[in-house]
Amino acid sequence: MNVLKQHLQATIFTLLERGASQRKIHEVTRIDRKTIRRYQSIFESQRVSDEANSSAPAPIGMAEPVGAQTPPLSRPPASRIVAPVKPFNFARSASEPHREWIEQQIRLKRNAQAIYQDLVDQFGFTASYDSVKRFVRALRHVDPEQFDRLEFAPAEEAQVDYGEGAPTRDPRTGRYRRPRLFVMTLRYSRRSFRQVVWKSSKQVWAQLHEDAFRYFGGSVSYVVLDNLREGVITPDLYEPELNRLYAAMLEHYGVVADPARVRDPNRKGTVENAIQHTQNTALTGRRFESLEAQNQFLMHWEENWAARRIHGRARRQVEAMFQEEKPHLRPLPATAFRSFTEVVRTVWDDTTVSVERSNYAARPAPIGSLVSVRIYDTTIEIRDRRTQELLRTHPRHTQPGSLELPESERPFIRRARRAWRSPAPVTSAHGLRHFASICSTPKDASDIAACGASSRWRRSIPPGSSSRPATTRCVITCIATGRCAPFSNGCSSKHLSALIARRNSLCHSPRSTR
Repeated sequence: MNVLKQHLQATIFTLLERGASQRKIHEVTRIDRKTIRRYQSIFESQRVSDEANSSAPAPIGMAEPVGAQTPPLSRPPASRIVAPVKPFNFARSASEPHREWIEQQIRLKRNAQAIYQDLVDQFGFTASYDSVKRFVRALRHVDPEQFDRLEFAPAEEAQVDYGEGAPTRDPRTGRYRRPRLFVMTLRYSRRSFRQVVWKSSKQVWAQLHEDAFRYFGGSVSYVVLDNLREGVITPDLYEPELNRLYAAMLEHYGVVADPARVRDPNRKGTVENAIQHTQNTALTGRRFESLEAQNQFLMHWEENWAARRIHGRARRQVEAMFQEEKPHLRPLPATAFRSFTEVVRTVWDDTTVSVERSNYAARPAPIGSLVSVRIYDTTIEIRDRRTQELLRTHPRHTQPGSLELPESERPFIRRARRAWRSPAPVTSAHGLRHFASICSTPKDASDIAACGASSRWRRSIPPGSSSRPATTRCVITCIATGRCAPFSNGCSSKHLSALIARRNSLCHSPRSTR
């Protein structure tokens, strides 16, 4: 039996004597009503006993001796414990005159202690802190929000989210740590797909969705997800910005994303319950030596236990509901989704973008603009960053330093082609400029030799000479910048003659038609 302390018993007896009901006593003391009822019966019995003793006359000849003491009662009456006070008004609190000011402080999210201190300092409040605390608690009390019970058609919705898996040995460190647990739950049947991964990313998030669709044998109409960075870049109630890879994957399977509101877990309560059920029932107290072992266990547990359970609200077996839902799933596409990595690049002044240490033509994108580049396994796609319009497609190069730029988009090559059609031999530095333009991007070893590629800008002036021998790279660079040095100040006569002869031999060779 629960025995209250003396001061609590005295409080109950005092309130009962004032005529307070059990409900009022419970609101003031927070003591269970059954306990209050038990002490109320004790109080009533003692009051009846006291009234009987006070009304009964003393027997004749049995006067009470002087100095004799009456033995104390087992539980003194309430009137002997607490001095009489004014009747207590339960309908009005001492804080009621300051209600408007207190409500304003509550809107500022101040606690009861701060409100009580300001009441004492500013208004000369004389009541206790507990009075203010009860009053603030009553003002803050709001009725629980009501939620509708939503019903969904088969294959209409799926919910996805991350949780924590069981401790698994990390192959890199040899220690146990918890991986991330991905769960996709079909809203109609509550059938779930579970898989653990060490690390999440855009590619991993999209791949897990694909694995879930293949496991179920089809896709749903829309997916409800949390606002995590792998799926949602900018949360918004009406127009959320999705990750490009995730949006392309959902479009490939004909699924629409429906991100939940920020800090609104009730919108995806089905998958939240599925994660909690998995952690509490399947994974608690277990450890695994690898991710593969945990994934195999989760698959076994889903098919042998979770899918065969009777759902508490639907009162039906999960597997039976899934068999009804499976024919309504959207069929999977004939081709697999091509995953990609998207990067943003700036168009250089030669109209190319640099991707993986190779250059690709980006026209018609303007020079200096930003474009989106999608890197697939074998191809490169260049798209407009704002509209995602496809601008160019190129084969993906694996050799660093490769260039994918058609000759029709290189102005120096076009000028050199026109110069080659002229029958006049090259006998001046002006003709050499066209030769240098052709060889500015050599294609093979002979072209490199013809261009005279050198690591030096210009050779030093020999002692006793006023001329400076120039390499072909010097001439090429001057042509490219439009600041070609005069012949007398740079190139020696012997070196220039050799270059002109080499150019004439190239012009008459079959390779000159490339």
